[in-house]
Amino acid sequence: MTGKRLRRAAYHFLAAGGAFLMVYPVIWLFMSSFKPSELIFVTAGKLIPDPWIWDNYVTGWKGIGGLHFGIFIKNSLVLVVLATIGAVLSSALVAFGFARLKFKGNKFWFAVMMMTLMLPFEVALVPQYILFAKLGWLNSIKPIVVPAYFGAPFFIFLMIQFIRSIPSELDEAATIDGCGKFRLFWQIIVPLIMPAMATAAIFSFYWRWEDLLGPLLYLNRPSSYPVSMALKMYLDAETISNWGAMFAMSVVSLIPVLIVFFLFQRQIVEGISTSGLKG
Repeated sequence: MTGKRLRRAAYHFLAAGGAFLMVYPVIWLFMSSFKPSELIFVTAGKLIPDPWIWDNYVTGWKGIGGLHFGIFIKNSLVLVVLATIGAVLSSALVAFGFARLKFKGNKFWFAVMMMTLMLPFEVALVPQYILFAKLGWLNSIKPIVVPAYFGAPFFIFLMIQFIRSIPSELDEAATIDGCGKFRLFWQIIVPLIMPAMATAAIFSFYWRWEDLLGPLLYLNRPSSYPVSMALKMYLDAETISNWGAMFAMSVVSLIPVLIVFFLFQRQIVEGISTSGLKG
């Protein structure tokens, strides 16, 4: 019995230690946001600020170039919401086609779709930029938002596994009652795959919120910058960088992510575990 208690205590100790190592960078970021900019890296080994400085949040919220930080948060929310809606709905529709509809080349196109999961993003970067430049979409959110409405391979695969777990007898009963394919998708399948769609929406929110490369390539006006680009504006290689304000606004930018995580963490776990078990 003593050995079992020792193993359990050792397990919890190691788990707590690992959790602390994972969370420590966030704790360091939060504490550094209360330090003067010139002391952040001088006292990097000292976690507790001395003295505590609240001006970083005031200065950071004022923003740069006459644009307060709330504008950047609004830009991020608009971009993230539009892209997430498109990614989830289009992925669900494509997944329904692969899982339920019989058409020529179904397995071939499914394999092609799965191969895109292994395609590095950088490979398609230049062709995409040239395409969007010819379409006249540069300096707008279109290159970031519109592609989301053509489905995301990871979300499609996730939802396919979920749809395949739904008994096909439901489709047959709905078809006998005069239900068409689109009505079958919208009224029968979509309500049943809500856990998978919720999981896809949460992951899409995270990925879009932290995306830097897309806005860096396609957005040129500071008034349209999202949070990821706005944080970069606090750092200047030629003059003095305001690290305190940047860290303070980094903490502020984490608030929406933390809210989404704590509100929907059950959906994240259920969506992934259910899709994996029923596949």
